[in-house]
Amino acid sequence: MLTQDIRSSFLNYFKKHQHTIVPSDGLIPSHDPTLLFTNAGMVPFKGMFTGEEKPIAPTAASVQKCLRAGGKHNDLDNVGYTSRHHTFFEMMGNFSFGDYFKEQAITLAWTYLTKELGINPNKLYITYYASDHETRDLWQKLTGFGADRLLPIATADNFWSMGATGPCGPCTEIFYDHGDQVKGGLPGTPDEDGDRYVEIWNLVFMQFDQLTEQKRVDLPNPCIDTGMGLERIAAVLQGTYDNFQTDIFKALIEASAALTQTAPDGPHRLAHRVIADHIRASCFLISEGILPSNEGRGYVLRRIMRRALRYVHTTGYKGMLLPQLAPTLINLMGNAYPELNRAQSLIESTLQAEEEKFSTTLSRGLSLLEDEIQNLSKGQELSGTVAFKLYDTYGFPLDMTQDALKSRGLSVNISEFDAAMATQKHQARQNWQGSGDQKQNPVFQKLATELGETTFVGYQTLEAEATVRALITQDQTVDRLATGQQGYLIVDQTPFYAESGGQVGDTGTGLASNQTAITIHDTQKTKEGLYFHHIEVIEGTLTVGQTINLAVNNTHRQAIAANHSATHLLHAALRLRFGDHVTQKGSLVTADKLRFDFTHTQALSADDITALEHHINTLIRQNAPTRSQVMPYQEALQTGALALFGEKYTNDVRVITLADGDESEHASTELCGGTHVKATGEIGLFKIISQSSVAAGVRRIEAITGQGTERYLQDLDQTLNQLAQKLQTSPQNLVTRLDQVLADKKKLEKQPARSSASTPIDQTNTKINDTELISETYQDLPHKDLLNRMDNLKKQHPSNAVFLLFNSVGTDKVSAVVGVSTDLTKKVPAPELIKEIAPTIEGKGGGGRPDLAQCGGKNSKKIPETIKKVEKLLNNK
Repeated sequence: MLTQDIRSSFLNYFKKHQHTIVPSDGLIPSHDPTLLFTNAGMVPFKGMFTGEEKPIAPTAASVQKCLRAGGKHNDLDNVGYTSRHHTFFEMMGNFSFGDYFKEQAITLAWTYLTKELGINPNKLYITYYASDHETRDLWQKLTGFGADRLLPIATADNFWSMGATGPCGPCTEIFYDHGDQVKGGLPGTPDEDGDRYVEIWNLVFMQFDQLTEQKRVDLPNPCIDTGMGLERIAAVLQGTYDNFQTDIFKALIEASAALTQTAPDGPHRLAHRVIADHIRASCFLISEGILPSNEGRGYVLRRIMRRALRYVHTTGYKGMLLPQLAPTLINLMGNAYPELNRAQSLIESTLQAEEEKFSTTLSRGLSLLEDEIQNLSKGQELSGTVAFKLYDTYGFPLDMTQDALKSRGLSVNISEFDAAMATQKHQARQNWQGSGDQKQNPVFQKLATELGETTFVGYQTLEAEATVRALITQDQTVDRLATGQQGYLIVDQTPFYAESGGQVGDTGTGLASNQTAITIHDTQKTKEGLYFHHIEVIEGTLTVGQTINLAVNNTHRQAIAANHSATHLLHAALRLRFGDHVTQKGSLVTADKLRFDFTHTQALSADDITALEHHINTLIRQNAPTRSQVMPYQEALQTGALALFGEKYTNDVRVITLADGDESEHASTELCGGTHVKATGEIGLFKIISQSSVAAGVRRIEAITGQGTERYLQDLDQTLNQLAQKLQTSPQNLVTRLDQVLADKKKLEKQPARSSASTPIDQTNTKINDTELISETYQDLPHKDLLNRMDNLKKQHPSNAVFLLFNSVGTDKVSAVVGVSTDLTKKVPAPELIKEIAPTIEGKGGGGRPDLAQCGGKNSKKIPETIKKVEKLLNNK
């Protein structure tokens, strides 16, 4: 029985038994922001078990995508070495939320295994929690098994709990015996970890509520949570104990062996198993929009891919293997998981880019290992810290490093490696702060359960009459809100769009039946669809039960709609220009601008931006009407509508088609719940204002439309006019004029400097009664240089000389230095001269030596007058 047939058989069986079939949630948990990945089948139903969410149905069944490769549940390093450890796996499960309990759960499981699948009952063993005699008796009655086949387990292996407190209960597990040719013992024995007896189905009976460590009470509505690994039951039905011998893994391993031209079960058996497992995990993660990075989920993906690539390297294969394997995986699993087909281009381009990048990293890692080996003698140990760096940074599994060392008689310090690994795991747990999604406010969550969804009428109208159903302030429900108070308003129906899919919430006003007026600042909603409006009461008192007329701010809504529709056109234009690997990674749509993140490895050129703007504005000018249709999800995909990777969609989806007029060759068709223009002409002029890189392989474009573009162009026009005015030209001739200015500047730079601070701006040399008076005036000369100049003058004129040096600083300040040759120090001492001239420059006389004195002044304009004064003094000596 093929894996795809088992999957269908399981769902059909439980559908026949009145279970609601729930599609697999994503690997990124939509219901628990604290988890790195969905790691068990019950994760999407966790809130329903705890009572935080209303169950979708009394009973349900699903085949859930799961991943255990990071955080608390991490099987990455075991993959390939055992027959049943995987990173990605599928968990089949049936669930009861207060409906049936132990007897029916046991009967359903037993009947499915023995009747539907035809498994020999003699190959099955059952474990139960030792004190749960009820479960033991039910199994005994149904199967006739004795104590040799019904095994009591007293440990936590058979008692499940969600945490230290909360729902918990005993569980019973069904094991399959692969035969005595396989090593291993029964559960509860020392050899239980062998492959002979394999757990295939776990039935958890949530019947208690753990209040404290000592106190446990019965739950009012006991629940059932079961899980059966699809890969394990496939192995049973395909006659093997080894999951890697099942149809999907076998096909992937054979494809890997064929491409690398190595035997699937030869020396590279381990490599092919690792590659087969990791290509599954990588493709599914990328299909949900996760890209390789150095943090969070992207880091886990990079670790998985690089571990696979390290094993590719051991086969000696020189090409790009993973992108070539992706089509095989998609062909095998694309029918069950259509998101793989939609993301094929992105998957292949991402695998290609990461493999190219890793080839460089691998070379560095091998070089590092070789350098470390050179420093070791035979019998020595490689530092565990270095081995861990090779593992963590370069993707070298420990055994690979050990193999490289073994041939040279070397080993690894395992205790150091284990310590580094433990530290890294601790830091990863500390650093993981959750997905970034905020956990819902319990007040809103409770109201969502009680009141249900809010009816949204905002596609048809911007005004609506509504009834006030609840008011909230300071995390408490209240009966009324008075003038000046802020809080949250919940009504039965609303025209206000709640923030979702990157589009901000609507703003507007409300007027109640008693003339109470409110302002609505923002609109949000819970994941259950309960809308809550952030309000401020402007006048009057708003009370629960009142009728209120709600009116959306039309200008604000229209600006948002224009930017949202432009985002769709931009997405389509990017895919048209660069290829189908371009996918949306995030967006923000406000009234002022749009921001669009997308997968692409290179920056956009000026030609790219011009071409994108031209294409989009051409579509806008065609003014084609927007088409909005609601249809089943699968039907929408078949029409070619674009669904965003990682986004969760309901059974019925809204499809928005833009620019699909007679003259338009390239329309945009996307699944979208946001608000849009009625025709593309309402968008106005589209303009890209910036582009940047936000992560490896992810680019960001910011753009504006309509009035935003008008304001942008007006500001740009004003700036151009100001520049033109400063450069004494017209805006049209700015480039020519600027080229001329730059050319003139370049010429000036090549010319030798005509003057500098060390060249005097004025100087005199006068003979007075056999005494030579030399004066020099400088502009902004460092004082140290002024003193050096004085020393040089004294050397040049050793006798019968008086020197006046001035330095004008800024606009008015001045410093003066007086020097006297040695033979004149008694006749005209320098301090005497400085005291005479200081008042003239509005300074105070300074001291000094007989041959040198200095002072500062506030009036540099009096320098010529000061020189005249010294001439007069010397004339009188």
